[in-house]
Amino acid sequence: MKKISLLSFGIFAALQFVNAQNISSKKWADLFSYNNVLAMKEDNGKIVAATENGIFYYTISTGEITKLSKANGLHDVKISAFDYNPQTKIGLVGYQNGSLDVITPQGVVYVVDIPIATGYNGSKKINHISITGDRAAVSVGYGVSIFDLKKKEFGDSAFFITGGVFQASNEATILGNKVFSVTNTGLKTHELNTTFPVFSTWTTEMAGNFIDIDSESTLAFSSANTAYVYNNGTITPITQTFGGINDVVVNSSNIIVTDGARIYTYNTNGNPTGTATVGEECNTATTIGSKVYGGTVLSGVKTEDNIIYKPDGPYFNYAYKIRLFNENQLLVSTGARANGYNESQANPKNPGFYYFTGTEWVYPSIFVGSTTPFNVLDAFPDPANTSDVFFTNYFTSPWGGHGIYKMKHNSTSKNFDFVKRYDLGAPDGYSKRPVGFTSDDQNNLFATIAYSGSSAALAFYDRTTDSFLLKDLNTSAGVQFPVFSNDLLWIPIPRTTNFLVYDTKKTASLSDDTQYLLDQSNGLPDASISFSMDKSGDAWIGAQNGLRILPNAASEVKNDPQLEPIVIEQGNLAEELFRDSVILQIEVDGGNQKWVSVEDGGVYYLSASGEQTIMHFTKDNSPLPTNTVTDIKVDKKTGKVYFVTFDGIVTYQGNVADVTSNFGNVLVYPNPVVYSQFKGNVTIKGLAEKTNIRITDAAGNLVHSAIARTGYYEWNLNNQKGKRVASGIYFVLMTNEDGSDKATAKIAVVN
Repeated sequence: MKKISLLSFGIFAALQFVNAQNISSKKWADLFSYNNVLAMKEDNGKIVAATENGIFYYTISTGEITKLSKANGLHDVKISAFDYNPQTKIGLVGYQNGSLDVITPQGVVYVVDIPIATGYNGSKKINHISITGDRAAVSVGYGVSIFDLKKKEFGDSAFFITGGVFQASNEATILGNKVFSVTNTGLKTHELNTTFPVFSTWTTEMAGNFIDIDSESTLAFSSANTAYVYNNGTITPITQTFGGINDVVVNSSNIIVTDGARIYTYNTNGNPTGTATVGEECNTATTIGSKVYGGTVLSGVKTEDNIIYKPDGPYFNYAYKIRLFNENQLLVSTGARANGYNESQANPKNPGFYYFTGTEWVYPSIFVGSTTPFNVLDAFPDPANTSDVFFTNYFTSPWGGHGIYKMKHNSTSKNFDFVKRYDLGAPDGYSKRPVGFTSDDQNNLFATIAYSGSSAALAFYDRTTDSFLLKDLNTSAGVQFPVFSNDLLWIPIPRTTNFLVYDTKKTASLSDDTQYLLDQSNGLPDASISFSMDKSGDAWIGAQNGLRILPNAASEVKNDPQLEPIVIEQGNLAEELFRDSVILQIEVDGGNQKWVSVEDGGVYYLSASGEQTIMHFTKDNSPLPTNTVTDIKVDKKTGKVYFVTFDGIVTYQGNVADVTSNFGNVLVYPNPVVYSQFKGNVTIKGLAEKTNIRITDAAGNLVHSAIARTGYYEWNLNNQKGKRVASGIYFVLMTNEDGSDKATAKIAVVN
């Protein structure tokens, strides 16, 4: 049992490395999808577009592209509304939770919440934003609020209440000094004056159920099937019956109506000037010069001549598990977890899996428009030939499709070719649900199978017969992702208080295999969910209600062992680390530190022993899209950490690459250290597993010494007496544990 002081462990006073107004840094990047364009504006030949999780700027003439997301400036994800003023270069982003980001040339300002009327308990989602000059009309479930872009604060708010019931403003805009709002009961207007907040003083210009509105020199609005032009109090319908209007946009020369995949343009009087199609569903559209640009649901910004403008990224933001292989390649599966277990039903959008080649994202066409429901819990490269990919379809239904699939990457077509589906010997239905894969050091492929009758099963891929052989595990029907380590398969069992260790004896025969089952008598607190083996050979098991460690695991698991919790102490009170917490994932980095994902609790970065919290990332103090991180992977060669969530993937550039007994590429940053520009610690990375550090001044006087055990070290620029060192050049002298390897570095300090 490991015991540590609560005061030294930051679990209840977690480190917030950034404040609420600045949650990103150069260490973070996003792997978001920028396909689903919600709104866009043109700024002197540049497209400014808002998608689900970020904004992108695309210069048409040069192809230059810039992203803005929670990883580098925004403060949230799930964008629901956006507008941009090309004259002032100010944009306003609205989120589903009611918060706002004001984007200015000087930076991004976070506005925490919208005004809420007394008694209003409905959705705070920002439905729509329309900027006119330095003011914006913000539409919400309670009505309309006016936002002052100069002061970055809300002004008047009108609460649309009829008969004690709040009425949403679907969209609103400002034209002149009047606000126009479309609601489910009509087009409402009001002058911006002292009676603006009083709903009874608003005028109903036209009764009806209206959904879209926009204005510039003129104003246009629409119902689901009819568009109208408003000029000086006169409302004129556009003589075109639409199938289903998605958006109405007004710019200096055109009114643009988006009707599914078809885009109609009109002059500012409402006379038709043309139609266009980009070949797929659009949320919005605009014109730049004589060209029509559609903001599509699935392909970014697209023109009718099939030119696409967007940052590269996965097809959707849904993500569940990730596989890293061949240096910089990724496979991302999108299956879900719900109610404590792997979700058995498919996402209606059929996301499947995404593949990153190292240079571009590829999306298999098998998932596009397929009538087969896919619920891909895992996508795994064949270790014998990584261009072949196996994936599990966990979907359970009598209509077919479940099983294991094999696909082959086609680099010429930038697609995947279907190879084979393995139904695992079961008819289509609710049995034999494949979960996840692993492989051993002989390139043998294994898969865990849930509900193989009344028990879980292990599937072994027989390359000779191109089939999967199943072995009943004699456990409960549920099973999680297997891990191969130390010549054993380590398998969490999620529906009973068990954890399984399986020994294949390194033979192709299943008859001589041995398995070991850990349960409550071994100290397992609850059903097991996750597993990782650290560099010391200790097993870390994540459970439904806590964390357990098995030292010297490969040998001890065969001896009916006792698992150990980590216990923290304060005075005479002891408390178990992560007690009653769902441990979704544990990942070990190159320095043997641990990344631990806690359901709805963010990610903890722990020391090698688990006795210190180095960092704690949450959605409030970091670019994490949500506090539930379903997978974590560390690129051991670069130290980059991948955090996977159902709302997208972000990466964090850690300090620890693959740490060995010798030095790697020693790097010091920032260097020089200029106090007026940087007031943090200096990081030295690329160190050995145990590094003796001596820092001297130019005269050779010792100013600081330390021992680093994590592959990196942070110096606070203080000397042995705890005072900041003077300006000058400092020499870093380093040796590994046995003195067989040495390294040196210089640090320039400017106070």
